[in-house]
Order: sequence, then structure tokens, then C-alpha cells
Amino acid sequence: MDLYFSPLACSLATRIALYEAGASANYLEVDPKTKIVRNDGSDFRTVNPLGLVPTLRTDDGELLTENAAILQYVADRFPDAKLGTDPGMDRSRLHQWLCFIGTELHKGLFIPILDRTAPDEMKSHVLKKNLSRLDYLDNHLDDREFLLDHFTVADAYLVTVINWTMATPPIELAKWPAVKAYYERLRARPSIARAISEEFELYKAELARHKAAA
Repeated sequence: MDLYFSPLACSLATRIALYEAGASANYLEVDPKTKIVRNDGSDFRTVNPLGLVPTLRTDDGELLTENAAILQYVADRFPDAKLGTDPGMDRSRLHQWLCFIGTELHKGLFIPILDRTAPDEMKSHVLKKNLSRLDYLDNHLDDREFLLDHFTVADAYLVTVINWTMATPPIELAKWPAVKAYYERLRARPSIARAISEEFELYKAELARHKAAA
């Protein structure tokens, strides 16, 4: 399968899941500004017209977009890794957390704060309105190792999003001790440590390219 990704973007969650499953894949790096696939120089928008990562091409040639859908596909594709859950309430809880991470944290909180063109007034409003999401998460993670009763693709997504606090100084993890402990604990997990280390090097190279082109 082919995974189209950008360094340290939300596509990192799929890399973590694939590493966790011990699955092989072709990792195709998309420049977030130019939308060029660095592996072959092609225009990523011919694959996904929205230009958004992650995008997954399955072994059967099917294209799949949207982080939550791709993560659940990986969990189902590699059941022995136990990255998903059985049907029933546990599966619904997994959906619940994937939706919460995608809407309340990823899009609702972090994307506006990471937007360099957004006015400070808007960022202040977002922080005032949406930091309660981290309060909710902190309460849930108190005395818990994972979001559910074992490591799932939802944890891969959550670690990816929390990792963005490195670039969002207004969001200080020390204010949410259970979230901070969860993040530090999972950062040491081999699949996560490997994925973040590899993509951090690619991210530094990306920044250098953009600086040179400016």
C-alpha cells in the first residue's frame, strides 16, 4: 500500500499504526506548500484533489482519505495487531474517540492555533472556548494507560495531535498532568518513538527547503 504523508502532520498517526502492526508500505512525502510528491515530483492533487494527507492507496488500488477512516482500515486490515476493537459498544467508543480527536482537538483547537495567518484575537477566542476539551481529556486519562482498555489507532491519533504542542506555546501540557504523563509514556513506545524520530528529520529538511525558497 502507499501512504501519502507530510512530516509530523496528522498522517503520522497512520505511520504509527502501520509500524505497530509490523506492516510494510510505501511512504510518499507530500510537500504541504507545493503539493508535490517528493518521491517522484508528481502533483499530489492528481491523487487527492483536496491536497490533504493522509491519503492511502490500498493493495487493491483503492484510494482512501480522511484520517479516522484510514486508521480504522489499518486496524481492520491487520487484526492480529489488535489496533481496533470488536463490534459493539467498544467499537462505538473507538469511533467516539476518533471523532473527538478529529473535531474537538485537531480541527477545533490545534489547527486555528497553528495557523500563522490567523489574527491573535481569533486564537485567543479559540483558546478560551476550546481548552475545556483538554480538561475533559485529562479527566478521562486520569489513572488510565490508554483511551480504551488497550492501545488502539485512537491512541496513535491522539499522540500525533498532542505532539503539536511543541509548536503551540499557549497550550502548556503541564496544566493537564494526566495528558502530559500519557504523552510522555506513549512517546517511549517503540512504534511511536520511531515514527516521530523519522518524521522530525524530514520536517527539519522541509523547513530548510522552504526557507531557501523564500
